[in-house]
Amino acid sequence: MTLVLGAIADDFTGATDLANNLVRSGMRTVQMLGVPTGKPLPEGVDAVVVALKSRTCPVEEALADSLAALDWLTEQGARQVFFKYCSTFDSTAEGNIGPVADALLERLGGDQTVMVPAFPTTGRTVYQGHLFVGDRLLNDSGMQDHPLNPMTDADLVRVLGAQTSHAVGLLSHSVIRLGAEACASHLERLGGDKVRHVICDTLDDADLEVLAAACVELPLVTGGSGLGQALPAEYRRKGWLEAVDDAARLASAQGQALVLSGSCSRATLAQVEHFLERHPGVALDPLALAEGDAPIAEALDFVRRHYRDSPDEPVLVYASAAPERVKAAQQRLGVAKAGELVERALATLAATLVDEGVGRLLVAGGETSGAVVSALSLDQLHIGGQIDAGVPWTQARVGGSTLSLALKSGNFGGVDIFSRGFQVLKEMSQ
Repeated sequence: MTLVLGAIADDFTGATDLANNLVRSGMRTVQMLGVPTGKPLPEGVDAVVVALKSRTCPVEEALADSLAALDWLTEQGARQVFFKYCSTFDSTAEGNIGPVADALLERLGGDQTVMVPAFPTTGRTVYQGHLFVGDRLLNDSGMQDHPLNPMTDADLVRVLGAQTSHAVGLLSHSVIRLGAEACASHLERLGGDKVRHVICDTLDDADLEVLAAACVELPLVTGGSGLGQALPAEYRRKGWLEAVDDAARLASAQGQALVLSGSCSRATLAQVEHFLERHPGVALDPLALAEGDAPIAEALDFVRRHYRDSPDEPVLVYASAAPERVKAAQQRLGVAKAGELVERALATLAATLVDEGVGRLLVAGGETSGAVVSALSLDQLHIGGQIDAGVPWTQARVGGSTLSLALKSGNFGGVDIFSRGFQVLKEMSQ
């Protein structure tokens, strides 16, 4: 069997999120960290997800990295390409979703692609082109306070229209409920009108299955990880994918347990609070980090002390804070500088503590995850089973040891994910 799906994700947690759904749907999946130029395709895989840090970087950099990843995936013979972005569609007014989708489609020689950000399992749905998080429109869900990409408009046709010079259309739920053939005909009609990007309504998993059947032949599909759970069934119907029963197998997990959190989402703030009621944790303040590295040294001392006393208990280091505190730090330091200080601190802690014996590491936040993965010099992750929807455990080799690593998008996971995650890992790796 040849490589069926080659995916390009615009951040590290989003890549793991998609890989998780592919594994759960029976695809043997590897996540590559950064552009894998010159690297051979891992053996025995059905899907490769290339994780980039292209969501918030300058457009030119996002285009260069995305196209380089596409060229590598094309060389490996991927039958279909998937551009993965967040289920909350967060981006700036200039991109990078629209520009990257345009560039990928042009390189592949395609005329049209679908935009399917919805992930109903996690409460992300689209109706009449408007994105909802639970029962709230995107701009009233907390995403309006996102520290890097505040989302103040739920109308995705309008949002995407500001990022591309090409026409943006809608595949509404009234068509989707008629089935895959009706959707395919609608897409063809829109294509005749030169509509290049089609926002797709999605209310539940049944809609994802219809959309997967309608777009399985497209050279490029784009969206959140929800679509990834529906596509493998279509690949099997076409005979592209063989059935496997061990796609999520992991080795036995060893070492101390650590949680690093840089996300300031509402979900993560609740998860931090829940964890601190039961386990030790220490906060990092970007304003203090701006004065020097003393907070990093203090956090290291805190973690080491708790490991000496209770080696099996997880410990949390977090920079997660309420929106008003985040804005205060950004006003003093600048948005980019505040983020860089936190990412560098958490990445330093990760590299130091993994070297000292941490073997189970859960990271919250896309930018934080990217910084941690870079600091650990990881280039490949084997995807295992999930903790919560969109959050799988993965494993990688660091030195001569196996590191179990979970990269959690800020908005994902139940309130107890930080503590429960390690119990789930124990059960799945026995």
